[in-house]
Amino acid sequence: RDAHVFLLLLLLFSCWLGSSFGFVVVVVNPPRTMTTTRMAASTVAKRVMVGKLRPETTAMLLCDIQDRFRPLVYRGETVVRTAQYMTGVAQALDIPLVMTQQYTKVFGNTVEDCFATKEQLDQTPMFEKKLFSMLTEQCKTHLDTLHRSSYILFGIETHVCVQQTALDLLEEGKDVHIIVDGVSSQQAYDREIALQRLSQAGAYLTTAQSAAFMLMQSADHPNFKAVSKLTVEHMKKPNEFNEALDPKEGN
Repeated sequence: RDAHVFLLLLLLFSCWLGSSFGFVVVVVNPPRTMTTTRMAASTVAKRVMVGKLRPETTAMLLCDIQDRFRPLVYRGETVVRTAQYMTGVAQALDIPLVMTQQYTKVFGNTVEDCFATKEQLDQTPMFEKKLFSMLTEQCKTHLDTLHRSSYILFGIETHVCVQQTALDLLEEGKDVHIIVDGVSSQQAYDREIALQRLSQAGAYLTTAQSAAFMLMQSADHPNFKAVSKLTVEHMKKPNEFNEALDPKEGN
């Protein structure tokens, strides 16, 4: 208010000077207040941070879907089926795929059913870890060579390794897309709270099919038929998360 009063007085004074001495004082717009500046910055941020996915700027991360965890995880079979779909999409769209294994000696190898073929499993870079986050020094070094700004993340457990991986990536300024039908924990509430936490931190929550079709953008994409075939096959399989929302789906 004081600034506006000052500007009004300045304007009146300039008018008096102009009428008395024959020149005009030009009054420029007042500087933005801090609140206005913050609002403008927030608007720009909202315009930029839309979370679009493009194959050339995206990599996929498969986190610790291992044999020992498979029977213990809530909706674990759906997580495995979703992983198989996503690895198939990665292969069809030529998107880099990286996986980790948590203390393999204890928890076993990555579930082979996460891949459509044994060949793809064998060719996917794998990093052994005891760190909960996937971003071990070795894995991070590899990811840096890919020069990707967006990461699609799926695996287990949501509230531990998936969450810490996502937070590390977000801290580095990366876009993180969590495949909600491809992540889980041993206990359902751990999964749900972790997803809320990740959303609050700035990760994008999405589904496997949504991510796949965003990557293609159009039915004119040269690999649209290949991904569509994967999608049809995937939709024929039970989705336990969907059944939990709509019990009729399980009948």
